Amino acid sequence: MENSFVMAGGGETAHKRDTICIFGTGDFGRSFGMRLLKSGYPVVFGSRDPKHSILLPSGAQVFSHADALKISKIIFLAVHRENYDFLPALSDLLDEKVLVDVSNNIRMNQYPESNAQYLAQLVPKANVVKGFNTVSAWALQSGSLDASSQVFVCGDDNKSKQLVMDVARSIGLTPLDQGSLLAAQELENYPLQLFPMWRLPFIITAGLTVFFFLYCTVIDVIYPYVKEKKDSSYRLAISVPNRIFPNVSLILLSLTYLPGAIAAFIQLYRGTKYKRFPDWLNRWMLCRKQLGLVALAYAFLHVLYTLIIPTRYPVRQRWMQNIIEASKLGHVTLLLCTAHAALFGWDRFLQSRRYKWGLPQAYMLGMVIPCIVLVLKLILITPCVDRMITRIRQGWESKSKYKAAPVCINNASLI
Repeated sequence: MENSFVMAGGGETAHKRDTICIFGTGDFGRSFGMRLLKSGYPVVFGSRDPKHSILLPSGAQVFSHADALKISKIIFLAVHRENYDFLPALSDLLDEKVLVDVSNNIRMNQYPESNAQYLAQLVPKANVVKGFNTVSAWALQSGSLDASSQVFVCGDDNKSKQLVMDVARSIGLTPLDQGSLLAAQELENYPLQLFPMWRLPFIITAGLTVFFFLYCTVIDVIYPYVKEKKDSSYRLAISVPNRIFPNVSLILLSLTYLPGAIAAFIQLYRGTKYKRFPDWLNRWMLCRKQLGLVALAYAFLHVLYTLIIPTRYPVRQRWMQNIIEASKLGHVTLLLCTAHAALFGWDRFLQSRRYKWGLPQAYMLGMVIPCIVLVLKLILITPCVDRMITRIRQGWESKSKYKAAPVCINNASLI
């Protein structure tokens, strides 16, 4: 059954919204119902005792489970697995309905099968979809556009998944299709992982930190000892870390913008935005914010260590002030940081004595990826290329490159 939604200030019907049914009147159910109502959806709650349901959002109706199912084709099940026992009696009413399981567990792999798979066995006539379990009630209430706005969806029926993803988009969230219902257990484990979006940034940061520590130790500590029998181990406390922080920060900052450039070139090659990026690029793009935050943290550490070390180069401090002031300017920040590194070593580049054991200095290695990103960005902002990528992102397609039917756009397509 469909309902008309009339826009405020006008008498014409803007579009029709399906009535959404919610089973469960807890924090999530109430917050989700409020978000749906604000987006123009008619909302009904299914309750065991409709007369005693309180604290529900204004504008929502409350019915018994059976009556609510009669007027809805999409049902969000916001109850714990232990309370699924009322559903088998409603199996006939759930025939061909879309049943969205939003539940989570209290520990990883708590049951042999996922809650969604168990639900599909319990009510085989329904089209079970797993989704919204990574979105908190607080995010729904506050309208947060943080990483919590990503909605992971999986299910065996593509049409049902598409309906759920349409609901997510219409309330301002970003749906991500994770495939069949077999992925449900992974989605249910996801909220129980510690800082899941930080894992890749931490691994990259740790790897770069260890590499530059060993590299700088070889150049600044081991080399003087081998060649001159000079003990420079005191450098490990201040000088070596102060070489690590700026190089790692610069590389992380460039890695924040590199996937966007790669995605742009992929779209230019394909001639369309209606095609998925590779999984590795999707994962990379989803953690860009975390990479940028770690880069900023390392930059601040570099500033602190620079203030500790007595320096004969006041210009170095002035450059760092400029970089900090420009920290919100994206590629401008990357350009300034790279220029800072280049100016720092402009007089050392051609001095053979600086290449200890033939190894380039650490700042040279730290400039490789940033320079690549800046060159790619320079290509992308040229007028002819910029016009083409803008047309593609506005929906234009190159028929010679892409002739298949359009598929769902994932969040990585929206650069």
